[in-house]
Amino acid sequence: MVGLVAGPLIASYAGWQVSSTTANAQLRAGVVEQQASFCDARARADVPDASNLGWSARRDLAQQWALMPGSATADPAVVSACTDKLST
Repeated sequence: MVGLVAGPLIASYAGWQVSSTTANAQLRAGVVEQQASFCDARARADVPDASNLGWSARRDLAQQWALMPGSATADPAVVSACTDKLST
């Protein structure tokens, strides 16, 4: 009986289990990174040397290209990640 209770607690504490919250956060981070890569590629096709732009100009460019098909507005996390990618 003790093993039935202690087993999951020990496994969770040791990091052998992944909670749904952690899995969702990792999934969200992966989606944002992928969409930011698309945004970066599309923005660089429009402005090849975006790294020479100021921060606000890069942000405006990212805002324009971060809009994904089927979305009414651009995700702020994607815009921020795209802006960071355009600075390099």
